[in-house]
Amino acid sequence: MTTRWLEGAVVLPDRVVPHGLVALNGTHIIGVWDLEAAPRPEGQDDRNTTKLEKGYIAPGFIDQHVHGGGGADFAEGDPEGVAVITETHARHGTTGLLATTLTLPEDRIIRAIRAAKAAPRRGARVLGFHIEGPFINAKMKGAQDERYVRPASMAEVDRLLAEGEEEHAWHFTIAPEVADNLAAIRYLAQRGAVVSAGHTECTYAQLAQGIEAGVSHVTHLFNAMRGLHHREPGTVGGALTLPGITVELIADGIHVHPASMRVAVNARGADQVLLVTDAMAATGMPEGEYRLGELAVIVKDGAARLVSDGALAGSVLTMDAAVRNMVNLVGVSLPEAVAMASLNVARKQRLDHRKGAIAPGKDADVVLLDQNLRVMETIVEGTTVYSR
Repeated sequence: MTTRWLEGAVVLPDRVVPHGLVALNGTHIIGVWDLEAAPRPEGQDDRNTTKLEKGYIAPGFIDQHVHGGGGADFAEGDPEGVAVITETHARHGTTGLLATTLTLPEDRIIRAIRAAKAAPRRGARVLGFHIEGPFINAKMKGAQDERYVRPASMAEVDRLLAEGEEEHAWHFTIAPEVADNLAAIRYLAQRGAVVSAGHTECTYAQLAQGIEAGVSHVTHLFNAMRGLHHREPGTVGGALTLPGITVELIADGIHVHPASMRVAVNARGADQVLLVTDAMAATGMPEGEYRLGELAVIVKDGAARLVSDGALAGSVLTMDAAVRNMVNLVGVSLPEAVAMASLNVARKQRLDHRKGAIAPGKDADVVLLDQNLRVMETIVEGTTVYSR
């Protein structure tokens, strides 16, 4: 099996190695060298070496909250549509993602899961499933369909989990304050799922109760949740201060002001912030009219909004743009921004033993970025799935 060599600046979790070398063999990374501190390894073949004069070798991005792209939506339950989504996001450096569903009837959610499992393997890999709704608070539905909002049912949860395979990650967004949702949170946490508070009106105290039950994350921080008040810190105040949780940001500069994103990074620490796209079908497509589930959406000036009331309806963000925005708008370092899009997500989904960093033994999920942090090539498990 031929070894492929990548030479250039390597983005590690804690620093950038200005002159590094990465070796890929088959589906894995087999070596990483700092050429300013160590000699070149024997056997490096220039014929199989990609040299980046200006640019970066970074771990592939992992998007744990993505609904669609390229005109397709996971909720449509179409395997070919799933492949369009994974190809679309691979063009922007995403090598793995969680197929994210909407607030829909149970049979539609199951159909979406089955389609994601049956889809042709093109582009990013489907690493698991994010069930965003239906177990949310209708008062904070955002762009979710209120007709299908319902309290968590253990029987329904079991039927959803039964659709997964052993290697799949599971992530559920739940409003802790609704009905018997705390019992479902405890059950899901015991089953190994990541449980996230989102689309929620929970108070600071209710979020603390949710964390005690098993909540370990907060979905799209600041959006579709009770805000921060100086006498009632709310969901946002709890998300910024309570121990034991991570938070995710839709870093498009539309969902959250850059100053608020900076507050989140300063409060939680860069290692507890995850970047997501919350991308809908219009991602990678011209502006115009689209659908999110059964709801009509208009995309204009880079924002996706419901036709009915103007509420934000997901985004058209891509992970490479999110990384650029964190560096350029928020002022985090490149290693921090890349980790927010890779290692931090891999840790959250318990995938960091094989994904999320450039290190020997990890999967050969790599993105080559130019000096402006735009994607030149995306490599998934050793295979180039996109090249500019």
